[in-house]
Amino acid sequence: MQPTVAAPESVTWKIHMDRSMWVAGVRALMLQALHPVAMQGVWQRSDFRADPTGRLLRTAHFVAVTTYGSPQEADRIGDRIRRVHAALSFTDPATGRPHRVDRRDLLAWVHCAEVSSYLETTYRAGVPLTAAEMDGYIDEQARTATYVGLDPWDVPRDVAQMRRYLASVRPLLRVTPEARWAVRFLLWPKVPEHLSWLAPLKPLWFPVGALAYATLPAWARRGYGVLPEAGGGAAVTAALRALRASLNRVPERYYNLVFDEETVRSAQAAKERLLAAGYGMERGLRVLGAGPRFRHPRVPGQRTPSGP
Repeated sequence: MQPTVAAPESVTWKIHMDRSMWVAGVRALMLQALHPVAMQGVWQRSDFRADPTGRLLRTAHFVAVTTYGSPQEADRIGDRIRRVHAALSFTDPATGRPHRVDRRDLLAWVHCAEVSSYLETTYRAGVPLTAAEMDGYIDEQARTATYVGLDPWDVPRDVAQMRRYLASVRPLLRVTPEARWAVRFLLWPKVPEHLSWLAPLKPLWFPVGALAYATLPAWARRGYGVLPEAGGGAAVTAALRALRASLNRVPERYYNLVFDEETVRSAQAAKERLLAAGYGMERGLRVLGAGPRFRHPRVPGQRTPSGP
């Protein structure tokens, strides 16, 4: 049995373990909110309004488990998500029509908003990716879609397909009051009780939220109208890269305090499994960190490839 869902040499590992994923994750939530039906599902049937920070951390945990968790661990979290979604429905106030939370087109939208945001934002922040790696990442993530109840062929498998999908869904997207509320919160979130000691550092979050907002498509930023334009694209890219560099300088012991204990335990267990499987570790495993490197187990008679 493979020690982690995604191997350390995969493109998924290379992207998801980068610290610019904080910006990418917030950008994904801002983009997802633009689908009015999907947003109503979140608004009516999740605890987003009561605990929006918790939703962000749960998303981070899902990304972590479906990257470096064990296959059994990922299966468990997938089973739980599918079970919860299957039991929930909501009503679209614009039409009065009922909808299931696990409607396939809504699940596909959430998946594509996440994957495209992760790829675009980390690449723009400075993660080196070839065109083949970009296609490979989207293909790897199509398999991750099965954890929420989709078939890999329900979602794009390469960059060209992702672009066609995003263009096809564009006419459905618009800014609703609920979406604007979500974006305002993500720019200035409430500090959860278990992280109350971080409250004095809350202003440090704003660059994360503002850059997530600035990387949205221009039409989305115009619709939201929450922040003034941040200058040209080159300025936003430079700011993203500077933020990534700053996050990479945060010592691991402090950086990991932001995550739930379950996420940190999963990371430690992954390191132990990889070492037991024969991987050599060049740098410590960071929770959604920047550039951990594991040397692939040596095969007799072959050169050992390096990690991502």
